[in-house]
Amino acid sequence: MNNYEVSREAASGFDTVAQRVMTVQDVSNYLRVHPSTVYRLLKRNELPAFRVGSDWRFNVEAIDLWRSRMEAGAQVLAK
Repeated sequence: MNNYEVSREAASGFDTVAQRVMTVQDVSNYLRVHPSTVYRLLKRNELPAFRVGSDWRFNVEAIDLWRSRMEAGAQVLAK
């Protein structure tokens, strides 16, 4: 294995990690809601997120888990 292959493997691992973190706009598109809805949920501490400086970031797995819990709760309320 040469240095290029090692670097390519390291870079592909980084890309995978980077794809699992989203911005407010990414989450807005992902959940199909307006960005102001995302900010409202953040203000109420209802959406899993973390800060990088002054910007919000979201872990895809945490958003998926949150979404499935919200959907499960909605089904319980609908009964």
